Amino acid sequence: MGSIQLRRNFSRNILIRMVIMSTLVAGLIVWKFDFINQVYFRDQLTSTGLIINGTIVGLFFIGILRMILIFIHYVREENALIRFVRNLREGMEEPYAQLPKKSIIVMRYRIMEGLFKANCPVNHGSLASTLLANESTRNSLPKFINNILILTGVFGTIVSLSIALIGASDLLENAINVGGMGMVVHGMSTALSTTITAIVCYVIFGYFHLKLTDVQTNLVSAVEQVTVNELIPRFHVHTDSVLYEFTGLIRSMQGLVNQMGQSQQAVQEMEEHMLTTLDGFAEQSKPHTRDMADIKHILIRGFRLRQPE
Repeated sequence: MGSIQLRRNFSRNILIRMVIMSTLVAGLIVWKFDFINQVYFRDQLTSTGLIINGTIVGLFFIGILRMILIFIHYVREENALIRFVRNLREGMEEPYAQLPKKSIIVMRYRIMEGLFKANCPVNHGSLASTLLANESTRNSLPKFINNILILTGVFGTIVSLSIALIGASDLLENAINVGGMGMVVHGMSTALSTTITAIVCYVIFGYFHLKLTDVQTNLVSAVEQVTVNELIPRFHVHTDSVLYEFTGLIRSMQGLVNQMGQSQQAVQEMEEHMLTTLDGFAEQSKPHTRDMADIKHILIRGFRLRQPE
């Protein structure tokens, strides 16, 4: 890639980290299953904890799935960019051959090629801003989930504390009420579980969301570097080069005019030579004309022919 600052297989490495992280989390769950069962499932008086924790985990997995799809998309984009640069440097006439038509670098090449053929200036700033805005829309859902994930834990904590307060209120009203104490314990346990779930999900999700931003920045910056280093010299017309080519054209026209002048002078000399030749031929043909008249007169008299009228 040379001067192109592209971290190869960056997206694929993040996917591998996801697999490793998933394996570690699964192993931790198996190792601490008794603790997890006690905190999340055992002796739950209401389904509030299960609903809130299920919502948090569901949002987490939806966001992770969306990020996996984006990472897979960027894996293809990175491979297409590397092959495109290789085709360019090998001198292929169509460097986008056998590449996905909707890949970022192929669309950038075709846009610049179309502008060049239409004699329109290539505004690199506009192209870069458009690409950045378009790619930013891909991680809208992960960004939204990353922003609200910790809030779901806070919401679960508030709901759980409300349940605990209800139990405490029942306990104060009736000191013999054992259910009130159980509700207090259940509320505090649910608050703990929802907080733990939200924090763990937020930390893991936030890490991969940050890496998603890094992958996106890595790809977009590489595309812009390829545009500056490889594509703009192909399709951008500089004022200095235009003036230089125009000066060369004037010089060529000046040489052509000189050649046309020399050709015209040669034709004129040839014309004068032809006129001189014709005059000489006319002078030479005058004696022959008189001789022919004498021969004609002798023949008429010798054969006693009638004189022509």
